Amino acid sequence: MLQNTGKLAGYTIFITGASRGIGKAIALKAARDGANVVIAAKTADPHPKLPGTIYTAAAEIEAAGGKALPCIVDVRDEKQINNAVGKAVEKFGGIDILVNNASAINLTGTLETPMKKVDLMLGINLRGTYLTSKLCIPHLLKSKNPHILNLSPPLNLNPIWFKNHTAYTMAKYGMSMCVLGMAEEFKGSIAVNALWPKTAIQTTLMDMLGGSGIDKQCRKVEIVADAAYAIFKQPTSFTGQFVIDEDILRKEGIRDFDVYAVEPDHPLLPDFFLDQKPEDLARQMEEHGATPAFKSADSAATGPVSDLFNNIIRGILSPDIVKTTQGVYKFDLSGDHAGVWYIDLKNDAGSAGSGEPPVKADVIMTLDSSDFIKMFEGKLKPTMAFMSGKLKIKGDMGLAIKLEKMMAMMKSKL
Repeated sequence: MLQNTGKLAGYTIFITGASRGIGKAIALKAARDGANVVIAAKTADPHPKLPGTIYTAAAEIEAAGGKALPCIVDVRDEKQINNAVGKAVEKFGGIDILVNNASAINLTGTLETPMKKVDLMLGINLRGTYLTSKLCIPHLLKSKNPHILNLSPPLNLNPIWFKNHTAYTMAKYGMSMCVLGMAEEFKGSIAVNALWPKTAIQTTLMDMLGGSGIDKQCRKVEIVADAAYAIFKQPTSFTGQFVIDEDILRKEGIRDFDVYAVEPDHPLLPDFFLDQKPEDLARQMEEHGATPAFKSADSAATGPVSDLFNNIIRGILSPDIVKTTQGVYKFDLSGDHAGVWYIDLKNDAGSAGSGEPPVKADVIMTLDSSDFIKMFEGKLKPTMAFMSGKLKIKGDMGLAIKLEKMMAMMKSKL
């Protein structure tokens, strides 16, 4: 691993999303030099599923040798960022480094992505990065070696990285476009760069995307922290770069990367937006025991269920049906065409597709795929399927009855 040199002693680093994961790892690396760290994140109270708060992170930073300033910050809120920046300047005298780490992700296609998810990703990834940078720059310009570092990928314009999750790619690439623009705008004054991992990194988010078994295909957050540290050591002339963690660490003389692996010698999963195709990533995850929560369109389910969704169900979705139904359905299918599908008749103009629903399901229906097809062809009513034991329903029984009305509309289109 890259050794600390003490170079960041006394520096003040403002890190968004620093209560856990990569953001906290970068904070701890800087703290070991004696840096001042501003933890700008939303989690003040313990989360039922996510580890850590701004206060637990602050305690770890202090224990590592740094000084911490925990601030409750939603990067979509200009007032909260302004307050945190003001507190940082008041307590530490300025800001030397900004790390735009806060990010939101939703790997779904255009029809499956509710607008509130689109707004969330654009608000945090793109606007949040731009806004936090804008508010920190006046103070960074007073530093002797200021840096802005965005945790975002190289701008790979291959359409394969857009077709399955256009909204997420636009939002994430927005962070990278901030690097392009601001690096040129502040050339000679502030180093503005991007950092992206070569492989998947073990975080709570990765566990959610890959399920059990994904961790052994990942590296630890420390490799990204070490790479960030290597960037912070560079002069302001090192700017406009899209850095891959392993590449810069090799330049620093690191040769043993097994120390960063969760399970040394195990095959590693390449990260998004590099050279490997999404469908290859999903296949590699499955080969080594993980269950990817995303699939590319090319690897999505095919057959009569897929045809039903693509040709019929999506075609009748409308705001009126959403208004009268107000339910999110999840279908857990077994048999010849097993898989998970959903119909969202609660949000926006409605959506439908394969995989988990974008929001929590109000009702979960478990049945054989052949019976599912019969239901939507009007040959089997949900109530009769339930009474005969062919259909298991968990959740709002009333929504099962409402679904029959939608099925009647579909029958007319078959």
